[in-house]
Amino acid sequence: MAKKDNRLTAELVEEQPKRKKGGFLKLFTWIVLPIMFVVAVLLVVATLMNTNVFDLGKKAIDYLPFTPSAEQQAKDAVVNNDSKMVNLKAEIQEKEAEMTQLQKKLDTATAENEQLLIEKEQLQLEVEKLMQEQDEVKRDFNEILTTFDKMTPKKAAAILTNMSDTETLRILTNLKPDKLAAILEKMEAVDAAKYAQLMAQTQPQAQAQQ
Repeated sequence: MAKKDNRLTAELVEEQPKRKKGGFLKLFTWIVLPIMFVVAVLLVVATLMNTNVFDLGKKAIDYLPFTPSAEQQAKDAVVNNDSKMVNLKAEIQEKEAEMTQLQKKLDTATAENEQLLIEKEQLQLEVEKLMQEQDEVKRDFNEILTTFDKMTPKKAAAILTNMSDTETLRILTNLKPDKLAAILEKMEAVDAAKYAQLMAQTQPQAQAQQ
């Protein structure tokens, strides 16, 4: 049995290459050779008729339904270029619209910045004006203090008692201690006591503010 199996296997192995060779020979004989023969005949005919085989091939290819002609290819190229140009023009318009919006925003921001600068300058002028007025008030008040300092205590006491309590108190609190004491001595006892009490009340407030 083993010998028979070995023989069958050997026969099968020998038959497989033969089958492959036989199939290839049939393909070559029935398909490739006829095609080569037809091509050779066409070449001979074209040579006798002085015809360029390659030109004929190109024309034949142009007439095939699945192969576009050169004219059709040119038309397709023009259509594609037109489509690209339309898309590019649309993109350009979008970019121009974006640039216009950005320019408007920039102009608005510039105008707002200029307005802020104007307001800032006005505020600076007002601050300078207030500081100038404050300096003038201080200067005037210092002149008033100098005037009262040069007055006799009796005359100063008479003038101060005829002023408002706020003005009198402000002047008295800024006089030198010896001058203040001399003026209070020349006042009526009631007035002197009143201003002394007011000054005692205002001094803690002034110290607290400092």
